[in-house]
Amino acid sequence: MAKVLATPGVYIEEKSAFLNSAVPVATAVPAFLGYTEKAIWNNKDITNTPTRISSFGEYLLYFGGAPKTTYSFENVRTTDPKQIYKLEPKDKRFLLFHCMKHFFANGGSDCYIVSIGNYDAKMTIDDFDSEAVDANGESKQKGLKTLLKETEPTMVVAPDAVLLEASTFADLQTRILNHCGAIMRSRIAILDVYDGYKARSLDPQSDVITKFREGLQGNANLQWGAAYYPWVHTNITSADAVNFTNIDAVQRAVLGKTLLEDVDAAVAEQTMDPKRADQIKVEVAKLTPDLTDPDGISNLHQTLWAISPLYKSIMDTLREQMNLLPPSAGMAGLYTMVDNSVGVFQSPANISFGAVVRPAVNLTNDEQEDLNLPLNGMAVNAIRTFLGKGVLVWGARTLDGNSQDWRYISVRRTVIYIEQSVKQAIEPFVFAPNTASTWTNVKALITNFLTNVWASGALAGASADDAFSVDVGLGTTMTPIDILDGIMRVSVKIAITRPAEFIVITFQQKMQQA
Repeated sequence: MAKVLATPGVYIEEKSAFLNSAVPVATAVPAFLGYTEKAIWNNKDITNTPTRISSFGEYLLYFGGAPKTTYSFENVRTTDPKQIYKLEPKDKRFLLFHCMKHFFANGGSDCYIVSIGNYDAKMTIDDFDSEAVDANGESKQKGLKTLLKETEPTMVVAPDAVLLEASTFADLQTRILNHCGAIMRSRIAILDVYDGYKARSLDPQSDVITKFREGLQGNANLQWGAAYYPWVHTNITSADAVNFTNIDAVQRAVLGKTLLEDVDAAVAEQTMDPKRADQIKVEVAKLTPDLTDPDGISNLHQTLWAISPLYKSIMDTLREQMNLLPPSAGMAGLYTMVDNSVGVFQSPANISFGAVVRPAVNLTNDEQEDLNLPLNGMAVNAIRTFLGKGVLVWGARTLDGNSQDWRYISVRRTVIYIEQSVKQAIEPFVFAPNTASTWTNVKALITNFLTNVWASGALAGASADDAFSVDVGLGTTMTPIDILDGIMRVSVKIAITRPAEFIVITFQQKMQQA
């Protein structure tokens, strides 16, 4: 209603000349679930509270350092002639800390951390996803449930999940896919393969890929997830971070005895100088559980490392095991790097995997065929080594590989990006008059946004008209009943660019020309 002018004078009215513009939403903001040393911010407990960070330094500040993983040590010389010792993880085997280092090493930046417990916790699926009522009658959400009210995350990653039991792991993977697809519909899951450090087997009962796919059978949200195989050997944990204290204190006696046996055998075979052997024996005698002085531990470790070949081999094996990580967190970093450097429409594939020494399993073209093109469509993206190129991500598919619409990760993520950007831009029109004026403004806003998206390379077409269309109006997308019901329907069609996954070059001989 126009203002009634009652006092003579000059009045100024300003009118907006331009429509509001659609602001592109963030595309590379992963949310990580896992166990941390602590969860404290401003002296407040932030366990099961999604917390946004931008650097590894912030992670250390709020969530602490690495777990002190201990390994059991066994002398298997008599039972396995091919080996001298065997190392197995024993206590505090948690992966989130090391995986976060891998994330930032591959270009990661802004992300959310949901600490689901500390290193003293007993790992259960309830920590990853549950909701209960506490003594005060308040709902207490854990893990995945805490992300329901967060709109910014676009990826969900749970590297610690691979430490659960196999059946529980499959259950959690299904829950994550349901969260991304059936509930939020604005994010995707980056999944790991259980026991993904193992090579494939001809026996379906023991094949890691077959068991992974069987765990997801019947899931209707496969387009919202992508999986990667195999695990990768990284250089995240340095040699300085590993010493004999990573071996269970009780079993250090077995370590010492094994080193002495090796020394005696070397002297008997005349492959070691007796003076060096005596020096090793003196140092081995110091390997006692009551050695707790940091300087003493460091000096003894450095001395044994320098003079005992077997001790050096044991430490190298220990570090190799600690550096064996599932690839999901590193892939989240690559997604971020690709989005920031090119765009969400670029497939996160045929790119180098940073901080990776080699894949745990070396795949060939024939071995990858079933990963990429299985009959059930559950594609698993390969991580491979190529001569002269290093370790590359060699797959760009979602788990819904048989779908022409949602086969590719870049297509699924680009559509999420467009949908969420347009959704937020149109929210100011809620409760606006459902008339031609509003329809025109809505159409112009979406058209302007999609024109910019097309110009960036995300949409295919020689012109904007070829790349997309926007329809809204009575008799076009709505009926009079829709208007009476307060419904404004907008139809948007987009031509998403798709990756050239298979390039075929044809060669043919021709007749000689004069």
